Amino acid sequence: MAELPHILFVINSLAGGGAERVLLSLLGLSRPLLESFTFSLALLDDEPRAYAPPEWLDIAQLDTRFSLPRSLLGLDRLVRRRKPDLILSFLTRANVASIAVGGWHGIPVIVSERVETSSHLGNSLSGRIARQMVRIAYPRAQRVIAVSQGIADDLADHYGVARDRLEVIANPVDMKLIRELADTAPVETGLPQDYAVTVSRLTVTKNVALPIAALARSGIDLPLVVLGQGPEADALKAQARELGVADRVFFAGFRENPYGIVSRARFFASGSNAEGFPNGLVEALALGVPVIATNCASGPAEILAGTRREAISGLTEAQYGMLVPVNDTDALADAMRRMEDPELRARYAQAGPGRAAHFSPEKARDAYWAAIAAELAACGKS
Repeated sequence: MAELPHILFVINSLAGGGAERVLLSLLGLSRPLLESFTFSLALLDDEPRAYAPPEWLDIAQLDTRFSLPRSLLGLDRLVRRRKPDLILSFLTRANVASIAVGGWHGIPVIVSERVETSSHLGNSLSGRIARQMVRIAYPRAQRVIAVSQGIADDLADHYGVARDRLEVIANPVDMKLIRELADTAPVETGLPQDYAVTVSRLTVTKNVALPIAALARSGIDLPLVVLGQGPEADALKAQARELGVADRVFFAGFRENPYGIVSRARFFASGSNAEGFPNGLVEALALGVPVIATNCASGPAEILAGTRREAISGLTEAQYGMLVPVNDTDALADAMRRMEDPELRARYAQAGPGRAAHFSPEKARDAYWAAIAAELAACGKS
């Protein structure tokens, strides 16, 4: 009997983050495919695992200590032993290493890009180096999977990736699990009964300062609950004090299960300057919570309006939520005032779950394995 094709998945580690959670979700749902493929997971760095992988999954633990040269050497040794038929990787360093090692051994490589490279990597020296590595490596991958059309466009327009090698597969969002977690979450004490909510890591890029400023300017008498932690926490608290809304902005910190709080919110607000794929936005839709989001690169316009962000201008009441320009306090304040309309909120609450269902884990899993099968067939390894 012919051996089954062996797929090697590669990621930096399972230390925590959206990419790690998505990859484990896809692998966990892929167990039935062991009848058609064998597959294993390589972790480049030996870090504590924030997420538990399936017990049946074959894992190769490397220790490359966050170094690209060590990642190249360690992955090369593993590939020589395992002899995979295809490599699929997540995250920039793992992607660059996989493309290089795959090229050395004549193995097709698919990489998954989770962020818009131009906005995410920044203009620091390390960011410029990383962008140059992407520019050199990514065009050599057999296929690049982007989690939004905006990311795909950025890679085609600025990093030389041929459009016929690009594919968009959105992040999976498990509606059933999210609703179960919302229903079983304990009722929070110390929070107001009625509030808006934002869920984000507290960084400059996520721009939680925008919904705080918009709340102060909106004139509406509604508290804002901020879920998340990060380096901007103290600055955001100082901003709330300076704007006179410290008594209406509740910094509730990080919650492993935020869904009970999110599900009870009047609306969800995102002020982000840049996204890869805004999971929190889709999770709010899944819970029937109306959404306001900045029209940033990339994802919100695709999710809420079903179109590219360039097609949206100004404050827009889109089909599944409201979009406002990036860093526009007046527009977001206006959107918050419009969300005072119970009929508008009811319309968005009804539309949201149907839109969220488009991003099911099973749909993402099937799309990834279809891409794998197509590349194996293209090189005669199916």
